[in-house]
Amino acid sequence: MAKKRTARANGGTKKMPHSGGGDDLVDVTVVVLEDGYASTAIAPIEIFHSAGVVWNWLHGETLHPRFRVRTASVDGRKVNAAGSLGLIPDCAIRDIKQTDIVIIAAPGWDVLDQIAKNTPLVPWVKKWHDRGAYIAGACTGVAFLAESGILDGRVATTHWGVAEIFRKRYPQVCWQTDQFVTEDGRLFCSGGVYASIDLSLYLVEKFCGHEIALQVAKSLLLSMPRGRQSGYSVVQLSRPHSDARIRQAEEYLQQHFDSDVSIDSLAERTGMGPRNFIRRFKAATGRLPGAYVQTLRVSAARELLEHGASSIQTVSSKIGYEDIGFFRNLFKRHTGMTPAEYRNRFAQMSFDRGELASGHAGRERVIPSVTRPPAARSAADPARPRGAASL
Repeated sequence: MAKKRTARANGGTKKMPHSGGGDDLVDVTVVVLEDGYASTAIAPIEIFHSAGVVWNWLHGETLHPRFRVRTASVDGRKVNAAGSLGLIPDCAIRDIKQTDIVIIAAPGWDVLDQIAKNTPLVPWVKKWHDRGAYIAGACTGVAFLAESGILDGRVATTHWGVAEIFRKRYPQVCWQTDQFVTEDGRLFCSGGVYASIDLSLYLVEKFCGHEIALQVAKSLLLSMPRGRQSGYSVVQLSRPHSDARIRQAEEYLQQHFDSDVSIDSLAERTGMGPRNFIRRFKAATGRLPGAYVQTLRVSAARELLEHGASSIQTVSSKIGYEDIGFFRNLFKRHTGMTPAEYRNRFAQMSFDRGELASGHAGRERVIPSVTRPPAARSAADPARPRGAASL
């Protein structure tokens, strides 16, 4: 029998000097489960622990931790993870009195058995969501969110291997398993074991801002969060809503953001008239369709610039704008910087995992090419001539 190894699964016990007091720290609880994947707990612990610490130390700056991480098991006892790795939690879930973020680590593949063995976790997750905490599920850990009912009517992802099981057991959840990370309100899901890295970096960005997340990624030699298979980053575009037809329109726009899509075609796709579609889209998402597309395009432009795109004109064209002047103004309005300033500040601060594995970190990552009409015009650009109603 293999000798069991034991690790204390916490954010580190050594106190480090920092400028901020403890009161400004974001409290994170990582829940570990028997027979689960330790990496889906350890990766979040190390990423949250690194925010404001590792980059600062490497540059001789004052340390400023941003998160306080604790681990918990259902009963407070040691759990044995896959691969005979023992994890000793800080406490039981009942001992948690304050938390801002809860992360449920992946419990393995027999999810229904794990739910049966860890039934107290289901109402505990719902309790903290009702109290206002941000709840995240890593890989198959998403099952505990779905079992509690808090994912009903919400967008979620999980590992492709259990996707059909989850769809049948939780039909009220809007499963989008083509995504690595999803966000809907205060609910976050990741699609695979190592997508917990994407999930953690995404939460760092959400709580601390883009620059801190990039610093964590750079210092730990990680790439920034992957969104869809296309490689574009996740971006929260709308507030939580339950309008299924508008969700359908959102999904279509996210897949075709680089092309011109008319209001008429979207309205027809969702079975509405144009005016009713615009009204319902705004009511559901908080944005007009044109502004929604602009946010998508700026997000894609940010990733291209972070990976050192060769020219601003190339970036502008790839995301759907031929008018580079309009693109510059739009980008600055969204980010506070011109595209060139943004690239100078952030380029090469994130790496592609494939490049790191092959020993070529820092080389520009190839973003999948997009096809679009060579002179497409869009109402996402208000300076362009208007014809039929369009985005």
